[in-house]
Amino acid sequence: MSGTLVLDCEGLSKLVRRTPETTEWLAAAEAEDIRVVTSSVTLVEARDPRVNQARFDYAVSRVNIIPPTEAIARHASKLLAAAGLHGHKYALDAIVASTALTSPAPATVLTSDPEDLLMLCGPSIRVIKV
Repeated sequence: MSGTLVLDCEGLSKLVRRTPETTEWLAAAEAEDIRVVTSSVTLVEARDPRVNQARFDYAVSRVNIIPPTEAIARHASKLLAAAGLHGHKYALDAIVASTALTSPAPATVLTSDPEDLLMLCGPSIRVIKV
């Protein structure tokens, strides 16, 4: 494996909706043997009741699900403190950032919120707006 592609809520939602851009990212990752991951909490955040469950389940089956271990949670809380952020508005982004930072490098995050993730991830993670 040569790196990690991390999907945040919007990245996963766009994979579920099969948007061309996200489908291309997934195909490129598979072709380059790059591991595609999302946090298990992202499954909860991304679940849209208007989307067929089977379609959601199929998209999720194409990525590796990373649980928010105690180590990831502690790291996420340190990222928030370092950025001067707190509360539920940033909690899931911090878990995504910690997941990316603890994944095999190089790591790229697909997100609709590049500003917050750049602040949390720092320069070592590539953050792409989708």
